[in-house]
Amino acid sequence: MREVSGGLAGGSAAAWWVTVALGVLILIPSMAGFVMKFVEFAALAESSSGGRGGGLSDGAFAVTPVINYLLASAGFFLLLLWSAVNGMFRDLEQPKYFMLKNEQELDADV
Repeated sequence: MREVSGGLAGGSAAAWWVTVALGVLILIPSMAGFVMKFVEFAALAESSSGGRGGGLSDGAFAVTPVINYLLASAGFFLLLLWSAVNGMFRDLEQPKYFMLKNEQELDADV
């Protein structure tokens, strides 16, 4: 099998730090914006209905889809953590070589 050099596959420390820095610079503001919007949704859902008989507020409908989104996202994040802990991202190049080797073996059997 051939060896991949350079970049993230080569294990460069600089590339890893750049990736982490960009991840933080992108994800932190995005997360802050999402949390602020979610707090606004929650406040809207808790507010009174504006004198219309004490029914549900106008924003109560918006909280359920957001909660569903959060639960689904949490599940996918846990799957990502599980795969990272089990080493599924250690060698990203190996599966393609394994697939090509299997294809050669299957073609040789024909």
